[in-house]
Amino acid sequence: MNEIIKTFSNYAWGLPLVILLIGGGLYLIFLSKFLPFRYLGHAIQVLRGKYDNPEDVGEISHFKALTTALSSTIGMGNIAGVAVAISVGGPGAMFWMWVSAVVGMSTKFFTCSLAVMFRGKDSNGSLQGGPMYFITEGLGKNWKPLAVMFSLFGMIGALPVVNVNQLTQAVNDIVLTPNGVEVGLKSNLILALILVVFTSLIILGGLQRISNAASKMVPSMVLLYFVLVLFILISNYQEVPRYFIMIFENAFSGKNYNGDAFYGGVLGGLILLGIRRGAFSNEAGIGTAPLAHGAAKTSEPIREGLVAMLGPAIDTLIVCTLTALAILVTGVWETTESNGVSLTANAFDYAIPVYGKYLLMICVLVFSVSSLFSYAYYGAKCLSFLVGANHKHYYNYIYIISIVLAATTPFATMLNLIDGVFALMAVPTMLATLILAPQVIQEFKRYIFKINQQKLKKHDKKQSESLLERKH
Repeated sequence: MNEIIKTFSNYAWGLPLVILLIGGGLYLIFLSKFLPFRYLGHAIQVLRGKYDNPEDVGEISHFKALTTALSSTIGMGNIAGVAVAISVGGPGAMFWMWVSAVVGMSTKFFTCSLAVMFRGKDSNGSLQGGPMYFITEGLGKNWKPLAVMFSLFGMIGALPVVNVNQLTQAVNDIVLTPNGVEVGLKSNLILALILVVFTSLIILGGLQRISNAASKMVPSMVLLYFVLVLFILISNYQEVPRYFIMIFENAFSGKNYNGDAFYGGVLGGLILLGIRRGAFSNEAGIGTAPLAHGAAKTSEPIREGLVAMLGPAIDTLIVCTLTALAILVTGVWETTESNGVSLTANAFDYAIPVYGKYLLMICVLVFSVSSLFSYAYYGAKCLSFLVGANHKHYYNYIYIISIVLAATTPFATMLNLIDGVFALMAVPTMLATLILAPQVIQEFKRYIFKINQQKLKKHDKKQSESLLERKH
């Protein structure tokens, strides 16, 4: 089964998908003439709630939409995914994850703008957003097979198998084994059952409960994780410049890469590894984030696109980079055979003896559990599109069963499964986005004109008030 899933994943992540994800993302950057990047400051103002209007349609605020999306991306992609990238590709893999993130920022802007521009209605008449809706509403009913393809693979891609698997591994390696507890099928099943109970209480409460939980848990854990990693980097400050330079040097030499070649070269293999791990980390172009951002309370699609664009920057450019440097400067990537979350735990244990790995365990626990909430919502939306909103709750039962399966299955199998399914989710998402991109550009121009007009009115009002004061 492991070999079958590995072959499937490698086949799905062929050259056509790399061209679609990275080539498509670059096309969107040049088509928009870097417009989204020029409004990063405005995106932060929107995120802070400056433009929130409680009368706008939608379910959750800009901030909650971003934290719900980030709760699924900030987690194992940053802790286990980066560790996998470095253990296989060395420091150079991080450079190609950065490339994936910069391109992904543009992709997320377009996909999440479309998620609000072309919201559709489910069988209950509720407004919904996501790739399946912007495909059918934006491209027409003839394109529905693409929307069905996304939804089918989205149900599998939303299963929490990697997060649960790595959480189980973290508990085993950090807590149970060092304290003399025997680790095996029995201990894994007990952990799975605890997760099942906790997850059930949250996911059966719907999106409001999910977004409330995510908005409280994610920022505090990101802050704790930042502090811990910065402590590691400050403690090893003399090593940071050397490894930062090595990331760039190794990116083009393929040195320290020990994975499979891609199109006959180790450099090709390294680039593919970085893009795969980047996609797993920030999910740009995959189509999961538009499911959360499509539920945002806003009448302006561009605002939500700009907020969503911050996701890959926070997720990959900042959090993944910090994780990578922590693993590199401590030297554990060369001295241990560990992989995934265990490699990151070794770095924390090396730099912060006794307490480091337990503090990481807290972050891993919150990141994993918050991811469980978001992915349950994503999968239920996919099932709702396929069989109707009245039946979407059945996905929760499939989801809960998968938690038990993931806790008792090898990590490589689960990672390859999600990699392969993410690749197949990206095909309909990116095709529809590339076709509809000119409409997003038109909407962007309209929005910028409106913002400039509002600024002009405010300026004129201030001048009028100033003149009146002088007259008085």
